[in-house]
Amino acid sequence: MTSTTSALPYRRPGLRVLRLFGQGPLFAVSVAVLALLVLVAVLAPVLSPYDPEALDLSASLVGTTGDHLLGTDQSGRDVLSRLLHGARTGLLGPLLVVGVSTLLGTVLGVVAAWRGGWVDTMLSRSMDMVFAIPGLLLAILLVSVVGSGLTAPVIAMSVAYTPYVGRLVRGIARQEKARPYIEAYRVQGWSGWTVCVRHLLPNIAPTVFAQSAMNFGYALMDLAALSFLGFGVQPPAADWGAMINEGQAAVLQGAMLPALAPSACIVLAVVAFGIVGEGLADRIAKRER
Repeated sequence: MTSTTSALPYRRPGLRVLRLFGQGPLFAVSVAVLALLVLVAVLAPVLSPYDPEALDLSASLVGTTGDHLLGTDQSGRDVLSRLLHGARTGLLGPLLVVGVSTLLGTVLGVVAAWRGGWVDTMLSRSMDMVFAIPGLLLAILLVSVVGSGLTAPVIAMSVAYTPYVGRLVRGIARQEKARPYIEAYRVQGWSGWTVCVRHLLPNIAPTVFAQSAMNFGYALMDLAALSFLGFGVQPPAADWGAMINEGQAAVLQGAMLPALAPSACIVLAVVAFGIVGEGLADRIAKRER
């Protein structure tokens, strides 16, 4: 008698991550850029030539020199040093947002797809309600209650991004649940929890990972916008969004780098995350055909 397990269409638990990087030179460059940003954020205290918060009014708006490769801002702080340290808050905030929203969204999406019925309806309607609230508005409201800083924007954006992940996970989990191998495992007596953890989740993980890469770029841009508006990280702490805000006055005085340098970093990071996310999604779509 042939066992049921041997008749199952074998699916590896997820796709091998290394195989997802054969997407051409643009994808490879984007991955290199992101790796460099992470390295810079980790080694910022070592790489920074100056204290990013050290004031020197006698060196206000100094242009590019041997001592200050990217010049100084209005307060005489070294722009390069602040740029390097700004990578820490610039990447930490989105990392927390993506981590929390991906975890919550995955749990909600899988539960909704697996249980169906009134549970699916209740969770789906709840996510739709949160989805209807603009993330930036939610962040501003929370900041007005909790106070400015990184904590309130991260919490607000995590809540705002959860429905995006939840709706994606619910859709692909429902498709995965309809595959024959899921029913075969359940017929053998496997619990729903075991099937979800050992088979369903690993098979939807690559798609969730690709979406998370794109969400990282969006979250970085949103948190930088909040800092620019004064609702996020506050001066004198180094943050790319806050640096652009502080650099606006310098632009009127002909000093472009205090605002241009952090703007370029934000654009570069967002584009790189977008390219990586799209590349991973395309690769996964081709393998699923």
